[in-house]
Amino acid sequence: LITIYDCKVVVEWSAIGKDETTVKGTCVIPEVSHENTIDGYEYTIGTSSGDNKLVNALLARVKALLPPLLEEKFKAFPQAILDVHGKDLTVVPSENDTPGGSGTATPAQVAPSATTTKSSLSNSKSAAGASKSNTINVLNTATVKVSSRFMASAEDLYGLLTDESRIPTWSRAAAQSKPSPGGAFSLFGGGVAGKYVELNPPNKIVQEWQLSRGSWPSSHYGTMTITLEQGSDSTNVEFSLDGVPKGQEEDVERGLEGYYIRGFKSIGYVQVSHYSQSTSPTPSKPTPVTIRKDGIDWKGYVALALAGLFLAVSIIPALTHNATR
Repeated sequence: LITIYDCKVVVEWSAIGKDETTVKGTCVIPEVSHENTIDGYEYTIGTSSGDNKLVNALLARVKALLPPLLEEKFKAFPQAILDVHGKDLTVVPSENDTPGGSGTATPAQVAPSATTTKSSLSNSKSAAGASKSNTINVLNTATVKVSSRFMASAEDLYGLLTDESRIPTWSRAAAQSKPSPGGAFSLFGGGVAGKYVELNPPNKIVQEWQLSRGSWPSSHYGTMTITLEQGSDSTNVEFSLDGVPKGQEEDVERGLEGYYIRGFKSIGYVQVSHYSQSTSPTPSKPTPVTIRKDGIDWKGYVALALAGLFLAVSIIPALTHNATR
């Protein structure tokens, strides 16, 4: 399972010195996230009593002791999330199990006793084979897109996404990557896996992509297309995942933003514009447009020209007739 969180933490603390000097205040951590990102500690003194030097000494002591204690608590966040919300998950049965009425897998049947005849065993196997061959799984899917622009070259970002030695710097987990068509890859400690289908350095990466630790069917793969479009001073990177099971679009969207885009930010890559996302967009109807150039309404000029031509056709015969007389 993959846990995703991003929160602001406010801690109230107090300290007492041996000489009865007291200090009370707060510590604010603006960002604590699943990427093990801790965006600094901001200390504020609320009340204090005693000599200023002793108060400052106590504050320095708090700054030294408090962060390690908090970081130990932050490490427990993922498991705490699973403990609270894991009971809402449905267990997907394996091939050897059959689904029960409660939605969970029922235990495999006990092996038949020695008195079971060979004919009954062969009949049960053939029936099971026929049942399996007649089963067709249909999965409705959608496309999820997430994009952002970074102050980096397309070549640099391409390396971050494919180089086995660089991937762990932003994914914060073990990774495997063989960037060639048919080569396998594994990200986030095995949470995502698949193989490369197409590589066009440094502008395009196409992968067979599977969320191996979620609720995706074990045999289902999506198609991840990563495009990198470099501008004069930045590069737009778009992650387009086709084949996301219906109902999981929002979770996948948060995962792509949290693990990829925030991963780049966590190692110092500057985001020029915030990510944008879309899930299977619906085409809109075209809007009529009046063509204008340099502030001139050409439709008006065409109408005026037609009117002038009509007037000329009407007047010229009369003038010609008067001239002949």
